[in-house]
Amino acid sequence: MNDHAEQQISQLDFWKGAVSLEPIGGGITNQNFVVIDQGRKFFVRLGDDIPLHGVMRFNELEASIAAAKVGLSPNVAYHSPGVLILDFIEGKTLSETDIRQDAYLERILPMLHRCHRELTQQLRGPALIFWVFHVIRDYLGTLQDDGSRLKDMLPALREKGAALEAAVGSVDLVYGHNDLLAANFIDDGSRLWLIDWDYAGYNSPLFDLANLASNNGLSKDQENWLLQHYFDAPISDPTRHGFEAMKCASLLRETLWSMVSEIHSQLDFDFVEYTRENLDRFERQWQTFDPGK
Repeated sequence: MNDHAEQQISQLDFWKGAVSLEPIGGGITNQNFVVIDQGRKFFVRLGDDIPLHGVMRFNELEASIAAAKVGLSPNVAYHSPGVLILDFIEGKTLSETDIRQDAYLERILPMLHRCHRELTQQLRGPALIFWVFHVIRDYLGTLQDDGSRLKDMLPALREKGAALEAAVGSVDLVYGHNDLLAANFIDDGSRLWLIDWDYAGYNSPLFDLANLASNNGLSKDQENWLLQHYFDAPISDPTRHGFEAMKCASLLRETLWSMVSEIHSQLDFDFVEYTRENLDRFERQWQTFDPGK
């Protein structure tokens, strides 16, 4: 597959000369490469629409362009159907351990404010909504239709998803990133960058906050700090309850994403283990949640 991808990239009319390519591991919805063209590095990702996961490349492109305009993400140097080329950022990809450091959280918080408050002002054209409970229902339907190995679990997961949606209640809308895994942050030594806008869309701010917390194992004190400083106010009971529900929903969505990928993805990735890891995380979080509050 890489040979075809490298040929496709090499033949793009964007380049000024002969290019060298190096595949980058870690992408599980795209093929990623570092390309050097006359001494300048670029990040190239290849990927078609993935309706099964709600990934539409027109949306990723517009979110990436807007994020670059507000200083969150690298500049979009070139795009064509299925191809996105960004300026390459030399730096360290963050780990969950990094994000659990208070110094990193203090740098990430203003990035969320900028994403939620400023990015929408730069968006052009149609924009998607990322409502995690719709995603959960759709994944459950796919898993039922396509014979998941864990199909006996689906009714209970459906009930839990419905309880979580009821607990969240009414929401404010912001434009969210919706995939705040540690690997989507890069530290170049002087600033942080936020990348990979595959799932960007309008959502509750609580989802990004909960997604950051649940994906990276933040402590209760760190969660309190995050909520207080994000909203610049004491944490109300409805906000706390919605946040706790969204933490569960974030982990349930990641679990179901992996279960669907077990069936449909052609990428060389251990989705069964990823499902196990995220299902364990979800079940632990669910045990701490009181849907009746």
